[in-house]
Amino acid sequence: MERRKKKGLGRNDTRISEFLLLGLSEELKLQPLIFVIFLSMYLITVCGNLLIILATISDSHLHTPMYFFLSNLSFVDICFTSTTVPKMLVNIQTQSQVITYAGCITQMYFFMLFTGLDDFLLTVMAYDRYVAICHPLHYTIIMNPQQCVLLVLFSWILSVLVSLIHSLMVLRLSFYTQVKISHFFCEINQVVHLACSDTFINLMVIYFASVLLGGGPLTGILYSYSKIVSSISKISSAQGKHKAFSTCFSHLSVVSLFYCTSIGVSLSSAATHSSHSIATASVMYTVVTPMLNPFIYSLRNKDIKRALRLSNDQLSVH
Repeated sequence: MERRKKKGLGRNDTRISEFLLLGLSEELKLQPLIFVIFLSMYLITVCGNLLIILATISDSHLHTPMYFFLSNLSFVDICFTSTTVPKMLVNIQTQSQVITYAGCITQMYFFMLFTGLDDFLLTVMAYDRYVAICHPLHYTIIMNPQQCVLLVLFSWILSVLVSLIHSLMVLRLSFYTQVKISHFFCEINQVVHLACSDTFINLMVIYFASVLLGGGPLTGILYSYSKIVSSISKISSAQGKHKAFSTCFSHLSVVSLFYCTSIGVSLSSAATHSSHSIATASVMYTVVTPMLNPFIYSLRNKDIKRALRLSNDQLSVH
């Protein structure tokens, strides 16, 4: 009986009320610099993605499946960044590391939701390019408005279910009264590893979901692009090849950025035991990637540039 009491010392047998987010650095002199950098990146992300959404809505020439999916991706990127960065900025400003238990679970849920949506939407966009290049004559029939809405809706439903399962699985865990998370947000792997109860089922679900929901969409994207490359290679003129490839360049760049940074973080977490190093590496796909997406899609895209100029002219008139 005495041994059992000692084992449970410091353990919360009812419900933990809060976690501590240690952030990227605990050095006080670096906090103002981190605040300015992340605030700037957050504002650029929100403004850049909002411009993409407004451009696709205002220009009737962009009312196509590709730009419908792009506007959805931009919306998800805004939400994705808003899940983690504002809380981090508030904590730095108030010099507090606290996040409530409910806040942590909620943040975890929405982070996984928007990560999954990013993944699925990039896959849907790859399928859209595959149909456009490999089956151009049937494109308008296959990618009709109802089909496009269904693809986005399916992405939402699947992401909601997966993140809900993960969140409910975390709710069954017990934690010690003092839980410090060496990250700037509630990352599910770190939270699960900090639990004082059995986490075997949680870890199995995490690994299974990572393989299925990470590997599945990536396989779909690679298959789509293998077919696209095969179709482009059959085009006789160099101009035709360039035109076909240019429609995929932006999407391929975003896919590469998303998966390379995600895989990079996974490899760094496996190679190093430094939690702060993992947190710093995760900035790439949680903040930098959503910030760069609007630039990638607008810099080499004449349609987006024209729509942005049109929106700017309309605002100037008003």
